[in-house]
Amino acid sequence: MTQFGKIKSYDSSMGTGSITPEAGGDALRFKKADLQQEGQVPKVDQRFSYETSEVDGGRKSAVNLQHQQG
Repeated sequence: MTQFGKIKSYDSSMGTGSITPEAGGDALRFKKADLQQEGQVPKVDQRFSYETSEVDGGRKSAVNLQHQQG
């Protein structure tokens, strides 16, 4: 199920970041490889759509992130 959120943080040297869900809840981690637009560096407060995936024994992370215009 597609969800929406805004980038909370992104560390380009580590290639990891977090996104805050619009629907509420804890921020979800994501990796550079989960960004659909290659070469794009996400900026704080940019809106992205994403899906969730369970990793590391049930912890959720954001995957398939796509920047939303506007």
